[in-house]
Amino acid sequence: MNYEMDLAGSLVNLLKSTGFMTISWGQIIMIGISLILMYLAIVKKYEPLLLLPIAFGMLLTNFPGTGIMNPAVYDPNDPHTVSQPGGLLYYLYQGVKLGIYPPLIFLGIGVMTDFGPLIANPKTLLLGAAAQLGIFITFISALLLGFVPEEAASIGIIGGADGPTAIYLTSRLAPDLLGPIAIAAYSYMALVPIIQPPIMKALTTKKERQVVMEQLRPVSKKEKIIFPIIVTIVCILLLPSAAPLIGMLMMGNLFRESGVVERLSDTAQNALINIVTIFLGTTVGATATAERFLTPATIKIIIMGLIAFSIGTAGGVLLGKLMYILSGGKVNPLIGAAGVSAVPMAARVVQVVGQKENPNNYLLMHAMGPNVAGVIGSAVAAGVLLSLYGG
Repeated sequence: MNYEMDLAGSLVNLLKSTGFMTISWGQIIMIGISLILMYLAIVKKYEPLLLLPIAFGMLLTNFPGTGIMNPAVYDPNDPHTVSQPGGLLYYLYQGVKLGIYPPLIFLGIGVMTDFGPLIANPKTLLLGAAAQLGIFITFISALLLGFVPEEAASIGIIGGADGPTAIYLTSRLAPDLLGPIAIAAYSYMALVPIIQPPIMKALTTKKERQVVMEQLRPVSKKEKIIFPIIVTIVCILLLPSAAPLIGMLMMGNLFRESGVVERLSDTAQNALINIVTIFLGTTVGATATAERFLTPATIKIIIMGLIAFSIGTAGGVLLGKLMYILSGGKVNPLIGAAGVSAVPMAARVVQVVGQKENPNNYLLMHAMGPNVAGVIGSAVAAGVLLSLYGG
């Protein structure tokens, strides 16, 4: 009889210890959100390479009792002795916390990106700069809404449509907001084909959208090699805090263009960036716990991120219109929309919108100039904000 009672008690205790009995409503909501993000990544193919790991990391961290993001516990009598190890994702998250993963992503982006269109038409650098308007307007708006400067800077950077930069800056300035900011940044990057076209059409006329631009001049190998070196020197001397992002981006591009380090180039744009993407996405998603994510601040961040991205798109298009006027109708203002740094999605959207107005128009390479400039611009903007508020 006692044996049966002990067995029943053990079964009851086992049942009480399961996640089914300890899960909270907040965790259930977060699991539901993670499943929605997985659907968008798998079925809709919205930025799946990062949205899927982020969603699964969010799923893992919201199961009760796993300790998967718990920090290590040290012996109070010996601070060098670990009495209880931390969770798997806690250790992997250190690459985000210490600012390691985002620059490595930039290394891979640099290898995969052709800076030729920007070199061939340097004026498009201005379009990339204009598209950063959303960052600073949203930064000021966030301050007015009561966010502290560090949080406002992290929210504003969403307007650059650059996930790694948003993660890098937020991990430095406002780590508690990392989950919602990362999810907002990558969601809007994924929704570029939906968000941008209405803005582009609202700000341009049919005649402007039909403009066929002159073919870009050929860019020599020497120019392509010198460009990343010059950009590195100038940008880092002006803004040392941008060194991790700009430095890795330009080193990756130098790997690509030099032609003498094929093995390094191949590793950076394939194995390395794929491994880092898995670690980055999963651990960033794991910061989106119910306690941190289900707050009024998150709703504000999601809304303000959309506004920031929209203003950035509008800023690029409006400067494109000015260039259209000053050039006597030789610049198609649509290419300004590619000034956000969602490479190469924004440039492809420009191509699609342009061809709908004129099937014989090929704007992709022209749009890649401001698109590449946007990557540099968002990294510089992050450097400025980090210099001001990074302590």
